[in-house]
Order: sequence, then structure tokens, then C-alpha cells
Amino acid sequence: MKNEATLVLEDGTTLHGNAFGENTDAVFELVFNTSMTGYQEILTDPSYRGQGVLFTVPHIGNVGINKEDHESQRAQISALVIRTLSPVVSNWRSQQPLNDWLKEAGIPGISNVDTRYLTRKLRDGGTQKAALSTSGTAPQKLLQMARDWPGLDGQDMVKEVSCDSVYQWKGDAGDAWVHKNSASIQQKPLHIVAYDFGIKRNILRHLASFNARITVVPAYTSAADVLGMSPDGVFLSNGPGDPAGLPSIVENVTQLIESNTPILGICLGHQLIGRALGANTQKLKFGHHGGNHPVQNLDNKKVFITAQNHNYCVDDNTLDQNLAEITYRSLNDNSVEGLHLKKYPVFCIQYHPEAAPGPHDAHPIFAEFFNCVRGA
Repeated sequence: MKNEATLVLEDGTTLHGNAFGENTDAVFELVFNTSMTGYQEILTDPSYRGQGVLFTVPHIGNVGINKEDHESQRAQISALVIRTLSPVVSNWRSQQPLNDWLKEAGIPGISNVDTRYLTRKLRDGGTQKAALSTSGTAPQKLLQMARDWPGLDGQDMVKEVSCDSVYQWKGDAGDAWVHKNSASIQQKPLHIVAYDFGIKRNILRHLASFNARITVVPAYTSAADVLGMSPDGVFLSNGPGDPAGLPSIVENVTQLIESNTPILGICLGHQLIGRALGANTQKLKFGHHGGNHPVQNLDNKKVFITAQNHNYCVDDNTLDQNLAEITYRSLNDNSVEGLHLKKYPVFCIQYHPEAAPGPHDAHPIFAEFFNCVRGA
């Protein structure tokens, strides 16, 4: 007989289902992800720190878990909500069932719930705090846990996922899946310093594929220390939580911009650049999470499909457009998806060109960055 799990949202909505993963309780921000594949990459993406993931695709677990597809060293989510957990793992690369992996990571999951209903609820009413128990905790206590939890707004979540010390990226087994940019390999290697705000491994793989030497630094490394490394360019990574909770990092970004060093920011890095320009960031109603988000290049009007994972965006009403040009917009909600600074060799995007998982339409962004660095 399967153990029962209970999921309670802060508005009192209560669902019962089957428990899997760890036998424990968790409190988190519940978001839905529309990707059809790549659950392992999603579950190990540090940008999900403090969140529980609700998958809209109904069948999860069928390809198991393997070490090559991790986007970080461990599972990053707080909880997993799905329609059906596959009873069979069938993939030649699988090394472990999803259920066993979640148990080892201490993460609870609930299956056999109406994920369509939950997705519509979050889409129409907005993201909610939630609590999940696979250990028998009463619904009323879970409701109180969800309501008492402070949430992610204004919180510094980066400190939970950033590396502890500087290191050189040496590659990993996942490098086998990244295209080698042979034209750049014939040129002098460039030195890129990458800030780890919760950086995904596939970003590092793509940067290294351009024959670049990648130095990864902790999130709170000063601008002076980074500039002392004589970088040809600086990369500002993705990461979890609210950029408004990172004022000291915003100050570092401001100094890096003013140093005239070429910079590329992705996701949280994009939001930090926006705040360094004096703009505000705001929380989206239910965020962008998935691999099917249409974005338009405002210069040539081309549209491509992107992978995205964020709950906050740059507020264009507060952006000084004498300092930066808006280069991309979401075709779903018209939110800002890219900026290009007018006085400095700096640009940034809200979406994920490295995908993992997701479409490859935006991969040329990396080439654009290296062209910018070489031009500078």
C-alpha cells in the first residue's frame, strides 16, 4: 500500500496523493514548468532553490537519473509535484531511479494529483507558497507552515548555491554533448571570469567550447578582485531568488560596468545589470519556467523559442533608456528579455541560450559575446 502525501497551498487548497522521495516535510514556492523533456536538468538547476516544481508533462521518471546531465552537484528543488511517477526506468544512460535519487537528496515528492488543475490555479491566481508532507503531518499544520514561511521576496538565495572558492573550469562528462566552436579554437584563448550566482554547468561548457579559459568566482567576489585577474570578459550567471535582495552584488556589477570590461549577463545576471543601471525589478505573476517561450529580437523582428526559468524581471518603466536599449521582449507578456548598454560593451538576456533542457535557437548569443570580447 502506497504512503499518502499531502500538499497544501497558502490559500488553503489541499490535495492528497501518493508519496515518493524522502519521508519528510518541505515548505517552498510552487511554480509550474512546461518543459516536455529534461526533468533531471531542471531538478539540478540552482535557480530553483527554495522552490517546488510542478511539471505540466504528466509522465516523469521514465529515463531515470545519470551523472552526465546534472546542472549542478546536487538536486536543488525543495519538492516535486507530478501527475504520474513512471514505475519503469528504461534508458541506456540511466544509473539510478528518480525515486531513489530524491530519497538520497532528502527531497519529498507527491504524485497522482491533478497537475492541470494546479497549473491553471497558479496561472490564473499567481505563484503561491506551499507545504508538502510525505510523513503524515496534518493539513492544518501544513497550512500554517506555508503561511508562516517568509517566502523568497527580498531574500538572498544566492548564498545557498554559490561556490565557496575560486576554481578553473576543467569540463565534465557533459562536454561530450556540446558543439565545439572550431573557428574560435584557432584563435588566441580568451580569459573569462564567470560569477557563480548559481551557474549551470551547461553555461560553463558552452563558454569553454570557444577555447576560453574559464575562472569561476564566488558570488560575493569584489569587482577589484575580478579585475585583478585581468579578464578579457566577465560573465554574470543565472541564479535563484529576488535580485532586490543582492545590493552588494549590484554594487560590484556597477563597478564592473564602469571598468569598460565586456560583460554578458544571463537571467539573474541580466536582472542585476538592470538594477545596476538604476532600474527596479518586479515579480511576475507566475514566472517563466519551461522550454517553449517565444522571444522577439526587436532589431530584426525575428522570433525564436527559448528556455526560461525566472520569477522576476526588469521593470522597463523604471529603466533609463538613455543608458540601455531594450533588445528582446517576451511574446507571452511583453516583459523585457534583453538589454544592450549604449556606452559600454555590455549586454544581457533574460532567457537561457545554453538550454539544458530546451531549444537551441539562442545558442548564437555565446558567439555574440565572444565577438564582443575580441572586438573590445
